[in-house]
Amino acid sequence: MNYIVNSSEMKACDKGTIEYYGVPSLVLMERAALSVVEAITQQTKKDAAVLIVCGSGNNGGDGVAIGRLLFLKGYDVQIVFAGKKSSASEETRQQLAIAEKYQVPVATEILDKSYDVIVDALFGIGLCRNIEGHYYDLLVQMNQMSGLKVAVDIASGVNGDSGSVMGIAFCADLTVTFAFAKAGHLLYPGASYTGKLIVKEIGIDEHGFLGKLPNVHMLDKEDMALLPERPAHSNKGTFGKVLVIAGTVNMAGAACFSAKAAYRTGAGLVRVLTHQANRTIVQSLVPEAVLTTYEESTETEQKKILECIDWASVIVIGPGLGQNHFSLLLVETVLKNAKVPCIVDADALNLIAKFHLDIGNGETPIIITPHIGEMSRLCRQSIETIKEDAITVAKMYAKEHQVITVLKDARTLTALPDGEVYINTSGNSGMSTGGSGDVLTGIIAGLLCQGCAPELAAPLGVYLHGLAGDHMSRQLGMHSLMASDLIDGISMVLKEGK
Repeated sequence: MNYIVNSSEMKACDKGTIEYYGVPSLVLMERAALSVVEAITQQTKKDAAVLIVCGSGNNGGDGVAIGRLLFLKGYDVQIVFAGKKSSASEETRQQLAIAEKYQVPVATEILDKSYDVIVDALFGIGLCRNIEGHYYDLLVQMNQMSGLKVAVDIASGVNGDSGSVMGIAFCADLTVTFAFAKAGHLLYPGASYTGKLIVKEIGIDEHGFLGKLPNVHMLDKEDMALLPERPAHSNKGTFGKVLVIAGTVNMAGAACFSAKAAYRTGAGLVRVLTHQANRTIVQSLVPEAVLTTYEESTETEQKKILECIDWASVIVIGPGLGQNHFSLLLVETVLKNAKVPCIVDADALNLIAKFHLDIGNGETPIIITPHIGEMSRLCRQSIETIKEDAITVAKMYAKEHQVITVLKDARTLTALPDGEVYINTSGNSGMSTGGSGDVLTGIIAGLLCQGCAPELAAPLGVYLHGLAGDHMSRQLGMHSLMASDLIDGISMVLKEGK
């Protein structure tokens, strides 16, 4: 599990490392420059022409040091100092003075020649306003150049906290950042400007936070070790019972996807509560499931619903449920009576938003899995507003309603009520297909019923879901990926991961 930082946290960590631990700023700058030089030399020939465009801040100082080190290795280097020397940081002034003594070429404008490598060291993570004027024109010119484009720390113009583009941004093929990945590297559209991300150790680590650790994280392959164990002395009851309440007329597929995904993830027993019209389809596609059907008659079916709720150790509600009066009854009954963890998805979320239902009570663990449109209806904010700062929106909703919020997007966020957030980096665009979200609810349910804590099951389920998509896209290609393929991918990933 890795920390993901925002700009203020990174600055605080830098400050703690320099001022409390006494590591000189110039030493850190030199190590940062060395790490970028290493990345460049691994991908270029020694006679490559390298353009390095530098600003006045410490990001520019990194760039000047990179230029000097490459120059001393024999590269054809041209540094362009685009900032004002009068407003340069102390470290950048020192780097400029060192470069001058080594006779490294430094200009104030980009020369009319071709370059093999274009290095962006204009702005770091501290940029807080839109890029305009001379800097805007510089970035246009740099983006139009051919050659390997390398960003130092973060592509200039990408907001380090939200990933938004501040007027314009450098379009990097490779970004070398230091100590920790930043949220802006991972969130879109910033991720599109980052290219391949390399995180390098330069002498800054979590000690620099001085106890105030970041609350945003990213899972990686090592975290697959957190998956529930399968003890040898066990039976189907050992691994829990999932109730999937899903599927109105002509929507049986949603129920099948969630049920099969729960089984594939390791659930001991899955029961599907669905409309009677889906009986044959569910029995054919998921013969392993216990099947209970209902008719849309509130007088005769209430007892059946409560019996199913009492039976379960985990409840899924919402996939393909529809939004009629009986769907509303199902949602209200679960929210009122469930005493076990619940995963609330799709039409259940739309009904909650439409009828202003109370969702979280802080006692029964509830995980909601909205996509951006559903989140917009839940929190009554525009899609554009949510996308501008998705982390804050997800955190606030989770805290206010005391629910675990899985905000599904190209970078799915999992926000816990205590303020912790996970950014998911597994998965691909091939997963943007009908039924993919239903598979996710089943995966999370499968983890929960095996004893995974909700705070772990949600982000780990999202990560596993993405890994399944990545595995199957390598076999089938992203254009051909379907939800049923993801269920096969679960098996492959779990087999490899354990």
